[in-house]
Amino acid sequence: MKVGFVGLGQMGSGMAARLLEAGHEVTVYNRTPEKARPLVEQGARPATSVAEAAGGEAVFTMLADDAAVATVTRGEDGILRHLSKGAVHISSSTISVELSESLTGDHADAGQTFVSAPVFGRPTAAAEGKLFVIAAGDSGALERLTPLFDAVGQRTFVVADRPSAANLVKLSGNFLIGSVLEALGEAMALVEKGGVDRKEYLDILTSTLFNAPVYKVYGGLIADRRFAPAGFPARLGLKDVRLALAAGESLRVPLPIASLLRDRFLTLLATGGADLDWAAIADLASRDAGQA
Repeated sequence: MKVGFVGLGQMGSGMAARLLEAGHEVTVYNRTPEKARPLVEQGARPATSVAEAAGGEAVFTMLADDAAVATVTRGEDGILRHLSKGAVHISSSTISVELSESLTGDHADAGQTFVSAPVFGRPTAAAEGKLFVIAAGDSGALERLTPLFDAVGQRTFVVADRPSAANLVKLSGNFLIGSVLEALGEAMALVEKGGVDRKEYLDILTSTLFNAPVYKVYGGLIADRRFAPAGFPARLGLKDVRLALAAGESLRVPLPIASLLRDRFLTLLATGGADLDWAAIADLASRDAGQA
């Protein structure tokens, strides 16, 4: 397929590379042009504007937040003005339910299709094509996009014909990961202060009751206190928790643990951790216990 890709951070670069490897014709755009160079060397076509990247059958956006997605979509040179009728905007960004619903209507009014396809996985998974894609939108569009999803991920979960449902699933998943980070940090602070080696403790956890990637990957970062460079920065972790809380308020679902996580991330940011990996929230418990 002829596809554009807007947003070449750690996740976007890996996804775009996988699309190229799968034989798709990929046009790439990033606000910082230097980030496109490795992909151009692999065969991608460089775009000098979002409009130029939106000239194909579909265009991905993989951006940091609502503001960035809204700007590249609704701007003068944005996707809405330049995407062909019948073409698809695939949003893989972690955005609010509210923005997803708004963009769904905007694209429908323009004769285009909006699909949400956020992903679970860190940058290494993106580079290896091992992401999990959470897709929602028009069933016909999703069927046409299957080769693209297969290129970037190891499995695609279609959750609804309403795009915002995928965003809700993604936010709920990130809320759960944040909860695991906080709980792991507290548990490790407890056993370490009691004289148990934190790495040995992690081995016990992941060899028994908690043999899951989220415990193994993030547990390793926490045990080693390896929070830089960030695979996912703490400032974006705070953003996602806030979006989960907003969705909960809209649906009248109390999320008391998410409220706690918001405050913990605020503490991390206030003490200089904005650009650390969001797993650094776990080290707050050690600080509170006088261990770090």
